[in-house]
Amino acid sequence: MALRPVDLARTVGVSAQQVRNYEEAGVLPPVPRSESGYRQFSERHRQALLTYRALLAGYGVVAARSIMLTVHDGDVAAALAQVDAVHAELHDQRRQLRETAAAVETLAAGPTQPAPSTRGEPGLRVGDVARRIGVRPSALRTWEAYGLLTPAREPGTSYRSYGPDDVRDAQLVNLLRQSRYGLPQVRLVLGELRRTASTEALRAVLAQRREQQTARALAMLDGAGRLHAYLTS
Repeated sequence: MALRPVDLARTVGVSAQQVRNYEEAGVLPPVPRSESGYRQFSERHRQALLTYRALLAGYGVVAARSIMLTVHDGDVAAALAQVDAVHAELHDQRRQLRETAAAVETLAAGPTQPAPSTRGEPGLRVGDVARRIGVRPSALRTWEAYGLLTPAREPGTSYRSYGPDDVRDAQLVNLLRQSRYGLPQVRLVLGELRRTASTEALRAVLAQRREQQTARALAMLDGAGRLHAYLTS
C-alpha cells in the first residue's frame, strides 16, 4: 500500500515537508507518482528514511547525505568507503585525545628539561602541525593571532617553528575547540593553566570529550547497522 508523506513523517517525527525535502536531496530513492501526480512512497522509502536519520546521529549531515546519495546512485563500494573514512576520522580523534591527555599529565607533573637529543633541533612547520592535529593551517594562524599560540620564527626565513610545547598547546586548543569552547573561553583556560599549572579544568574537558566520542561511536554502530539492513533487504 502506498504511503503518504505524512505517514513517513510520523515514523521519525518530522514534518511532511521535511520528507519532501529529503526526497529532493536524494536521501530517499526515486519516488513514483500516481496518475493524479501524488507521491507514492513505499516501505523501501520508510527504511531509507530510518537509515538516513540513524546515520545523522553518528556521521553528521554531510556524510550521512553523501552516503545515501551514493547508495542510491548504485555505488555501494563507494558508500562504504565513505563510512570507513568517518570511522578513520574518529579513530584519529581518539589518538589526538590520548596525546593531549599525555600532555596534560606531563604538565601536571611539573616542568621538565627537554631530552639532550632534541635540543637545537628545528621545530615543525605550520603545515606539519596542522596535519598532526587535524586542522587547517589557517586555524593555527588564527589561534596565534588571538594569543593562544606563540611559535618561534626561524632566523632568515621567519617561518613559524613549532617546538614540543607549541605542539602541545595546539593540541590543547584543538581539544577545547572540539568541546565547543569559544576562543575567549580557551584563552581563560590556558591562562589559568599557565598561571597556576592547574590541570583540573583540562582533565574535565578530556573526560567530557571521551564521553562524546563514546556516544558518537555507539551512534555510528547504530547507523552502520541500519545501513547494512537497508543494503541487504
